[in-house]
Amino acid sequence: MSFGVNAGGRLDRLPVGPFHYRIMWLVGVGMFFDGFDIYVAGTVLASTLKSGFSTLNQNALFVSATFVGMMIGSFVTGFLGDRYGRRFTYQANLLMFGLASIAAAFAPNMTVLILLRFIIGVGLGAENVVGYSTMTEFVPARTRGRWLGLMAVFVVTGLPVASLIGYLVIPLLGWRAMFVLGGAGALVVWHMRKSLPESPRWLESVGRDAEADRLLRAIEVQAALHGPLPDPAPPAPPLPPIALAALFRPPLLARLLVGCVCLIVINTLLYGFVTWLPTFFVKQGLSIATSFGYSLLMGLGAPIGAAIGALTADRWGRKPTIIGASALAIVLGAIYPTITDPALLPVIGFAFTVPIYILVALLFGIYIPELFPTEIRLRAAGLCNTLGRGATIVTPFIVVALFNGGGVSRVMTLMIALLVIQIIVVFLFGTEPANRRLEDMDLEEKARERVVTP
Repeated sequence: MSFGVNAGGRLDRLPVGPFHYRIMWLVGVGMFFDGFDIYVAGTVLASTLKSGFSTLNQNALFVSATFVGMMIGSFVTGFLGDRYGRRFTYQANLLMFGLASIAAAFAPNMTVLILLRFIIGVGLGAENVVGYSTMTEFVPARTRGRWLGLMAVFVVTGLPVASLIGYLVIPLLGWRAMFVLGGAGALVVWHMRKSLPESPRWLESVGRDAEADRLLRAIEVQAALHGPLPDPAPPAPPLPPIALAALFRPPLLARLLVGCVCLIVINTLLYGFVTWLPTFFVKQGLSIATSFGYSLLMGLGAPIGAAIGALTADRWGRKPTIIGASALAIVLGAIYPTITDPALLPVIGFAFTVPIYILVALLFGIYIPELFPTEIRLRAAGLCNTLGRGATIVTPFIVVALFNGGGVSRVMTLMIALLVIQIIVVFLFGTEPANRRLEDMDLEEKARERVVTP
């Protein structure tokens, strides 16, 4: 690995300008359709259940197939992204879930729909890993939390949009139209993303210095149009590249533990509660229209929560924000099952949704991609996402059993217990990356790795 290009120092000195906004929109819009496709499950499954196209157990299989696909996609894309580059992987996964979504609209039965949902899941899992990690490598350290949090806003906006479109479209055109909209949108973004550049940090990490330097010069020429550029931070002193095996021993083992636990918790919150809301409401006797309306109102907490996470991550720090949002979610989660007034139900649900999506922004978008060195970033983030998705494969079946045995209160007890575990793990083992250059954290971990394994 060469250290002559200084990609990190040259990128971090750049003032925020048109280049950053272009990257944000090209990555962010693709991740919006990723979020839309994920959250389509809530609206589609309530409709298929009501119409008799599916049963509650088949709905659980549908959700589990999504997680199996996302688990595989998260794992595979980590190796492909670190080996072949960020650009290759985000284009491949977007094409995969776009085409599979179109095909899902024509599924003749629930078995075929579940199979296609597995393929969609592979693409969704890959997009989540590579999208956030790619953005991490382009934006300056001083505002990295805000930019990555905005990526999460793109993703979670898919929740209220999917709920709103489901509310308007499904009664008129049926649930199949939801897959057409999501797939067509993903394919349009796939075409637009052909102009997205490769990550200079990744190019440098694999020794492709000439390409990295050429790309950086083009970026710098554009940025210099708005004024002279400050001097870059000095390059990090050369150290041997870090191997994937370093994840499984100190000091990176603690970061891997934190990443895995946090993604297990947040995935369970999302797919053990939020995506099941329309189905819970239908089983409690509400109409499809009322169920979608309540879910839409509660879903508005998603972009609001993610925006709060984006705006506070740099100012408050990653660890305090994660711990504070988890504690608030515990309080509101304990209140939610006690609400009997139908008018208050979506209001308290909305309030509970906000801290959940603060955590989504912090964990998926900001914290996990920052924890690991560039050479193994996608593989490490992919491994955390793999375990997070894998743990939730059984979540739908646990949710069905808990709901049938004791209603929403039983489901909420599980969520609260997981949030308590998350607070403890982040407090004891978490690191604080706020306002720190990626290269500085990489250097620290490589130096500590050499001390541990001389």
